[in-house]
Amino acid sequence: MDPRSSALPGQGTGQLQGKVVIITGGAGGIGSAMTRLFTREGAAVAIAEINIEAAQALAQDVRRAGGVCDTYACDVSVWPQVQAMVEQVMARHGRIDVLVNNALYVKGYGLLDTDEETWNRNLAVTLTAPFLCSKAVLPHMLAQGSGTIINIASVNGLMSFGEIAYSAAKAGLINLTKNIAVMYGRKGIRCNAIAPGTVHTPVWDALLQRDPEILNRIAQWYPVRRVGRPEEIAACALFLASDQCTFANGATFVIDGGLTAGFERWIADAGMMDVE
Repeated sequence: MDPRSSALPGQGTGQLQGKVVIITGGAGGIGSAMTRLFTREGAAVAIAEINIEAAQALAQDVRRAGGVCDTYACDVSVWPQVQAMVEQVMARHGRIDVLVNNALYVKGYGLLDTDEETWNRNLAVTLTAPFLCSKAVLPHMLAQGSGTIINIASVNGLMSFGEIAYSAAKAGLINLTKNIAVMYGRKGIRCNAIAPGTVHTPVWDALLQRDPEILNRIAQWYPVRRVGRPEEIAACALFLASDQCTFANGATFVIDGGLTAGFERWIADAGMMDVE
């Protein structure tokens, strides 16, 4: 019997049965959704998180539900910390099957109001960290002859939505994805990116307190007339991490409710169609 077909007690269908997964920023909105889903599907998840208290609380909750989850305090933009985290995961599990580069930092909007420190921190966490984490896990994946890297990018890396430093970092992350895929695909390594649109995560809570209608207004730009849920991004990540998706490599999966497919408001303003 294929071990992936047998789920652990209290778990899901076992699509990741026996796999070891590192999720950076794994206690955040999308990160926690992936952590919960991946452990339900049989994976042992290692959360690499600078907010270790949140990570420990999530891991405890996951373990109560029957999942396997450990936490590692780590600033993923710092190479010695990344090295130590990966070494600890290898010592614990003996392999790493999936790396999800999910940690991010977003601050600053336009060019003139973004100082050098803010620019550098955006790039450090959102682009340099995936480079460092991929560099750390890749030798182990190559030794196994298999591995999957999933980079959580953004529609900000595809179009202009402000947040200039964050957006530049996400665009770089998409190109990093392509390079890893091309360089190491022949050696059993797949690398793909997910570019979400607006997702209702806890980072929006403070804004919602000041402006309860902000997400409703943003939703009007989306053809599906709503913003995304963390679980929807996690579902795409599960597909990419699973053995059901072995031919996808170097791709960017845009999960944005149709936002980047076209702007119906522009079409309406041009008098080409009515928008209800």
